[in-house]
Amino acid sequence: MRYTAAIQKRTAGGIIQYALPSGYGGMTMASGIEAWLQKRGVSVEDVAEIVYSLQRPYNADLTITQCEESVRAVLAKREVQYVLYTGIALDELAERRLLPEPLQAIMETDESLYGVDETLALGITNVYGMIGLTSFGYLDKVKPGIIRQLNLKGERIHVFLDDLVAGLAAAASARIAHQDPKAVKYDLPSSD
Repeated sequence: MRYTAAIQKRTAGGIIQYALPSGYGGMTMASGIEAWLQKRGVSVEDVAEIVYSLQRPYNADLTITQCEESVRAVLAKREVQYVLYTGIALDELAERRLLPEPLQAIMETDESLYGVDETLALGITNVYGMIGLTSFGYLDKVKPGIIRQLNLKGERIHVFLDDLVAGLAAAASARIAHQDPKAVKYDLPSSD
């Protein structure tokens, strides 16, 4: 991954330089966030597989390509990009041990009562309506695919990212549900 932009912060210990993925400055924000997700081990295809598993029982004609398009449509929303940038940055700062205590310890142990990670993910979950909330709760409990891999404790910290990916998948799934041409349409009673 190449870096072309950086943020510098002066601290008592010196200057900390935080590099942004090259996509941040030259590409669209959507492709920049997609590149940053890839750097953290998450591909659009990984998320699309989860979306497919959520929506396939309700839409026999659904393709994985449609799921990928839906994930990218959610990633194109600025509010989603901001949530992802915030959560991923906090995970990376924790990996570098740059957070103040007790936040650093909370992040390193993935404290079960922290809950801020799930709360931040709700900023993505609801962009296509409340149906995303149901899917998010399911994904947070079951942790399928890449969500499970991110949740495993290892050398990297993914306190936020596993929940953000669940929120992304839930929103992309809700978007597909809302666009289903076979969904029942209800007429309102006339006002006569």
